[in-house]
Amino acid sequence: MLIVDDSEDMRNFLESSFNDKYEVITAGDGIEALHLLQQKEVSMIVSDWMMPRMDGAELCRRVRQDLHTSHIPFIMLTAKTDDDSKVEGMDVGADTYIEKPFSVQYLEACIKNILQIRHHLMEKFSTQPLEPVTEIAQNSTDSEFLRKMNQIIEENFSNSELNVNFLAENLNISRSGLFAKIKTLADITPNEMIQMVRLKKAAQLMKEGKHTISEISYMVGFSNPSYFSKCFQKQFGIKPTDYMKSK
Repeated sequence: MLIVDDSEDMRNFLESSFNDKYEVITAGDGIEALHLLQQKEVSMIVSDWMMPRMDGAELCRRVRQDLHTSHIPFIMLTAKTDDDSKVEGMDVGADTYIEKPFSVQYLEACIKNILQIRHHLMEKFSTQPLEPVTEIAQNSTDSEFLRKMNQIIEENFSNSELNVNFLAENLNISRSGLFAKIKTLADITPNEMIQMVRLKKAAQLMKEGKHTISEISYMVGFSNPSYFSKCFQKQFGIKPTDYMKSK
């Protein structure tokens, strides 16, 4: 967890409140926070709004615009209570907006709610054959990243070099960055994401009804129809033959 606040007392208070659940790092303003984000893998950002050099709103904009950080949940803390400020806080991409003063219990409840919503999206994505990958995106940057990732995978179903390194290179992101991003967005590994895209494309093709299951398995990059059927049933809880009949 990255805590960003120009008040040392607030930083220390929040750090002591969350250090039993998170590895906590702190920054005194947005510029320092961006520097830390380049060095550390962060899974949650809690930031004050009013800070010197770079405030929380600009920090949130930068986080959301950067492919390497756009997936990180962002909570904005502020003493501003007017509606215009609340709207601006949402417009820059914050997941939620908390007015000061606040209780740690309320902050914890907000964090839990954000993570639960993301978990429900992940679960729907992983269990519904026709749920598109972009549905797990929380913002336009992540949506475009997932759209491009999906396209690269689909265009390379028959490419023997389709693996994590190939995907990272074509997405202009490091292997570790790709892993962290997909893990946060979908709670699966990049290799599992490649297979997920194969299976979802297969479901689309089955819905169209123009090919046999064996043909579809080869079309999405499986070399063995029997193995494809096992993977499909394990992922979606239904045999390809039954799924095809239902569609």
